[in-house]
Amino acid sequence: MTFWDHLDELRNAIIRCLLVIVVFSCLFFVFKEETFRCILAPTQSDFIMYKWFEDNLFQSFDVQLINTELASQLLVHLKVAFSLGILLASPYILYEILRFILPALYQNERKYVLQITLPAYLLFFLGIILAYGLIFPFTFRFLATYQVADSVPNLISLQSYISTLIMLSFCMGVVFLLPIICFLLGKMGLLSRDMMTIYRRHAIVAILVIAAIITPTADVFTLLLVSLPIYILYEISILLVPIKKY
Repeated sequence: MTFWDHLDELRNAIIRCLLVIVVFSCLFFVFKEETFRCILAPTQSDFIMYKWFEDNLFQSFDVQLINTELASQLLVHLKVAFSLGILLASPYILYEILRFILPALYQNERKYVLQITLPAYLLFFLGIILAYGLIFPFTFRFLATYQVADSVPNLISLQSYISTLIMLSFCMGVVFLLPIICFLLGKMGLLSRDMMTIYRRHAIVAILVIAAIITPTADVFTLLLVSLPIYILYEISILLVPIKKY
């Protein structure tokens, strides 16, 4: 294939991906009630994750989201529908990417790409699930109920809620790619198992800092909820990286 043939194929792949995203986004846009019933579930005290800890750690709470701008609810609706459309279309997008780049790779390069693609996608998706089901609800509950004084009530905007949810979910998805990143760095000779073992204590401090950035709260429980999965991923990464004396 010539350069222009490759460019034409890339254009067609992008168009197909955009069409799939639009179709799924339209589905989420049409089924608004079902979509936002799930998205706004952490604002209710009967959210399933709260029930598991409520008896020992938390009390019932009630947070009402507000809208302060005329077109904000429509824009949030579009933003959520588009984001979920991309998420649901991501397997097809990944297929199109592989379909385009694999013919240009050598046999050994194809093997590595195919080996890491599915685990990377599953880890990213697992990070999003953990963010929605565990980390974001407790982050939201802490921040939404925290007050410096009883005379200063919290009024949480819908835009702030959605932006925090999307940002936190994306960050956790990226963080969960840690084993894949370490594996690739190990194959490139830039990282070794001995190095990761020696600097484990430094890594723990870095993990706590990253967790504090992802969830900027003073809640130690939430900080540990974020730090523990990342530390487990770090230990898994040590097993994936080749042994080499540092």
